[in-house]
Amino acid sequence: MNFFSKNIKLLRNRKKRTQNEVAVALELKRTTVNALENEISQPTVSHLQAFSKYYGIAIDTLINVNLHQLSESQFTDLQNGFDVFIRGTKLRVIATTVDSDNNDNIEFVNEKAKAGYVNCFADPEYIGKLPVFQLPFLSKDKKYRAFTIEGDSMLPIAAGSIVIGEFLQDFYNIKSNDAYIIVTRDEGIVFKVVQNNIATERSLKLISLNKTFEPYNLPIGEITEVWKFVCYLNTCIPEPESDISVLMKQMDDMQKAIKKLGSKIE
Repeated sequence: MNFFSKNIKLLRNRKKRTQNEVAVALELKRTTVNALENEISQPTVSHLQAFSKYYGIAIDTLINVNLHQLSESQFTDLQNGFDVFIRGTKLRVIATTVDSDNNDNIEFVNEKAKAGYVNCFADPEYIGKLPVFQLPFLSKDKKYRAFTIEGDSMLPIAAGSIVIGEFLQDFYNIKSNDAYIIVTRDEGIVFKVVQNNIATERSLKLISLNKTFEPYNLPIGEITEVWKFVCYLNTCIPEPESDISVLMKQMDDMQKAIKKLGSKIE
């Protein structure tokens, strides 16, 4: 069931805003806001993005979670920018597909599909059009999805590799120093080793395997989906490390050792 219309009306009333005030803020007509609140018309992708940003709530939550059922403490978290979507409540729904034996497929989000997936990950019709496959060595009791990665930040896992992730319902279950595929609102789909700082800083520290890329923090409110890395597929044989690569790695190790020694002396 789509709760979008009821949710945006509830959020507007709780904030004591008129339809006209919301329309002006979102650069929409008042009649458009009224039509969306009363299910006269269906929201477009731009509408979903606008309301999500305005209320500071993930699109998936606006669509799939009945906010009328939340407690006041949960609403307090929402109003403080800490989306209940992070918890992955039982009300949350993930769009999926199944094979002829009713087993979950592994949907493949290839390079062309990545941009659309960021906005349509909760749309069953969109997910239903993705290529699918099965891997017999993966558990039938868990949900998996495959993504193509780009760039060199996760070398030796090369650009063009297909990484497969297990769906993570509760973001608090993210384990530090494990790798995850993270779907974000603004940065698209990223594949990184993660340091979980949700409890203390409400963010994740994203770390690349390629040390030439600096770690950075990602606010938890920017995240819409998390998939725990399981395995990857690549049809290319990795090239052996060059002498320069080995030398740079040795120098990096030496610098770390010197810093560690310096801290002990101090």
